[in-house]
Amino acid sequence: MKDITVDEWKSLIATDENAVILDVRTDDEVEEGMLDNAQHIDIYLGQGFIDEVKKLDPAKNYYVYCRSGNRSGQACAIMGQLGFETTYNMLGGYTAWVDQEG
Repeated sequence: MKDITVDEWKSLIATDENAVILDVRTDDEVEEGMLDNAQHIDIYLGQGFIDEVKKLDPAKNYYVYCRSGNRSGQACAIMGQLGFETTYNMLGGYTAWVDQEG
């Protein structure tokens, strides 16, 4: 897992053809908006989250975000334990993204 800023995220994702964006927020949070092309798996699903993550391709590069960066960091750690080699945690999360976008 690597923690990256919103600027680093944008730079990396622009050139990463193996990228998957993963939103781990709750359904209520997702209703407020989400990043384009993101897949949503709520980390609060517990075992359900793990079951859904296991369906993903571990060879891809995962760009993971939540509201503030805490849950996405936890999600990246779980994914690492499940054999995912490349995960990026967005520091500041969706809040930082929205703040930067204005």
